Amino acid sequence: MTRTVWVKADGSVGDWEARKRRITAAIEAGADWVLVDEADVGRVRELGDISIGAFRSEADVIDDVENDAEADAYFVGKGGEGDGTIDMPEDLSGSADLTTVRRRDDRAQGVYVRVLGTEYERFAEEAAADAEYTIVVGEDWSIIPLENLIARVGEETHLVAGATTAAEARTAFETLEIGADGVLLDSDSPDEIRGAVTARDAADRETLELRHAEVTAIEQTGMADRVCIDTGSLMDDSEGMLVGSMSRGLFFVHAETAESPYVESRPFRVNAGAVHAYVRNSEGGTNYLAELSSGDEVQIVDTEGHTREAIVGRVKIEKRPMFRVQAEVETDEGTDRVETLIQNAETVKIATSEGRKAVTEVEPGDEALVYYDDVARHFGEAVEESIIEK
Repeated sequence: MTRTVWVKADGSVGDWEARKRRITAAIEAGADWVLVDEADVGRVRELGDISIGAFRSEADVIDDVENDAEADAYFVGKGGEGDGTIDMPEDLSGSADLTTVRRRDDRAQGVYVRVLGTEYERFAEEAAADAEYTIVVGEDWSIIPLENLIARVGEETHLVAGATTAAEARTAFETLEIGADGVLLDSDSPDEIRGAVTARDAADRETLELRHAEVTAIEQTGMADRVCIDTGSLMDDSEGMLVGSMSRGLFFVHAETAESPYVESRPFRVNAGAVHAYVRNSEGGTNYLAELSSGDEVQIVDTEGHTREAIVGRVKIEKRPMFRVQAEVETDEGTDRVETLIQNAETVKIATSEGRKAVTEVEPGDEALVYYDDVARHFGEAVEESIIEK
């Protein structure tokens, strides 16, 4: 599921300057969509790159506005049955809004529904069967039948729940442990919009189960091509990346956040290891360090297993002396050996049961923090086959 944040910026929120402020805040915060009146589509396109949902106008010509641009999705419901402006028929087969969505000319892809009672819940459920997007908004969060709709509509539609704060957005994303597919934020506050985007990102992220593995050997090796991953994000003291010579066992390598008498801290960098090694990516697969380049996404993880994504800004590959670190993981079948190559440098630190530790100080018996996933991988994707890694 791809979660989305929408920002409401139609005529109901004020004049163009008020709408423009919301749209600009949405773009700057990283929201996915804005929902506007059809007359504003062209002006939104000029403000920046964001998907546009537009309330479909019944007028054939819109005066005073250049509107050659097309929206990414058109919605019915505003000024119609969806928001209670027009009485809803008892027999929904006679609904004008639903008929528009069902038309073969693809005039509308979405339905906007204010949940004013149980009949509107039934209307939203009926709409979800045909609409690509179904937006449900309630006047009082205590009566929004979001749980019912999540349980009933499944994957038939992209279900978007109305919210006025980041806290409400977070609740919508967590409802029934499944959550809405998106939230429509009705707020002028840039902070609330940014908070909703943060809630979206948190809902999409996985939490990994990390464990400790006993270091059984550490030895200096010869020179190798070492990879530093410089990201476009700053990491804190508890964050790093998962790297290893074997895809089933990845070591936690800290970002260079610590001060050192030798070099300044570089909290955007992970000195990850040799070119052959794997690094876990934001999709749950792996990439070879050698194949990373600017613009790729990698996964940042903290020592508690919480994850987030980061964009690679630069990859530095240089010849450096290396250590081979070997450790044993306790499994249901016994023990398994995992290992990796890490640069021989006191600025490179791995996570252990005693805290971060420079690789130059690691000794047999130390407990290194690892992510262990006993599956084979082919081109970074998990596969059901037997692969031997030595």
